[in-house]
Amino acid sequence: MSHLVVVFVWLLHWLPLPVQAAVGNSLGWLLYWLVAPRRRVTLTNLRLCFPDLTEAERAKLARRHFMCVARSFLERGLLWFGSRERIRRLVEVEGLEEVHKLLGEGTPVILLVPHFCALDTAATRLATEVNSVSIYSSQKNKILEKWLFHGRSRFGDQFLLSRQEGVRGAVKKLREGGRIFYYLPDMDFGPRDSIFVPFFGVPAATVPGLPRIARMARAKVVSAIVRMKPWGRGYTVTISAPWEDFPSGDEVADTLRMNQAIEREVLAMPEQYYWVHKRFKTRPEGEPGFY
Repeated sequence: MSHLVVVFVWLLHWLPLPVQAAVGNSLGWLLYWLVAPRRRVTLTNLRLCFPDLTEAERAKLARRHFMCVARSFLERGLLWFGSRERIRRLVEVEGLEEVHKLLGEGTPVILLVPHFCALDTAATRLATEVNSVSIYSSQKNKILEKWLFHGRSRFGDQFLLSRQEGVRGAVKKLREGGRIFYYLPDMDFGPRDSIFVPFFGVPAATVPGLPRIARMARAKVVSAIVRMKPWGRGYTVTISAPWEDFPSGDEVADTLRMNQAIEREVLAMPEQYYWVHKRFKTRPEGEPGFY
C-alpha cells in the first residue's frame, strides 16, 4: 500500500501546483470526516488554545487544517521528485542573506522551525542553498521514512541524525561551521528532559533544547516560518533576524520565549499549525489527560 501511495504522489508531482492543491483540499475535507481519532485530537487542541472561539468556528478551522495536512503530504512529490529549479521557483525564501552573513563570520546558526504543515518544504528548499544538520523522528512506516529522508537530503551535503542518536553529534557538526541546525522543538516528546511551560496558556511539556544547544554551540538563533499560499500559488519561507540576548541563562524563561514566539506565528495562520499532534499529552503529575 505504501508503495502505491508513493507512486500516486509521484504522478501528482507532474501536475501544476494549483491542481495538486485542489486534490489535497478535497482529500483533507474527506479525511476530516473519516479519521475520527485525529479529528478529536485537533478539536481538543483548538478548544484548549482558542477557548474564545465557538464550537462551529473551531470545527471550521479544523476542516481547513485537515486540508493543509493533506496538501502538505501530497505536495511532497515536489520535494521528492521535482527539479531544483522548480522547487526554487515555487518556494520563495526571505531573509536568507542573514544566515549567509552569520555563517560567513563563522557563527553557528540554529534555525528554529515550528511545526507548520509545510515544514518539509522549507527543509528541501533551504537544502538547495545551504548545508544543514537536523534531527528526525523515526517513523513506524519505513517506506515513508525513506522518502522523508530522501526529500531532506537530496540536495547539498545534509547531515541527518535520528532522535535516538541524541544531539551531541548535531552540536559537533554545528561547531565545525558551514552549516545550519534545522531544529524542530515544539512537540510533546514525553516527560524525559521536558519542562512545563505555557503554550497558549496551557502547560505543555517542552524540551528546553533550544537554549541548551545555543549555549553549547555558541550559536545564534533565527526562526524560519513556512507558509503555504492559498490555491497552490507556492510557498514562502521567512527567516527572522537573529534573536537578541539568547540564551539568557534561564532555561525556563528562554523556553517560554520560544513558545511565545511560536504562538505569534500560529495566530497569523492557525490552520497551518500541526494540530493533529497530541501537543498536551504529557501532563503535570496528578493532572488528568486531555485526550
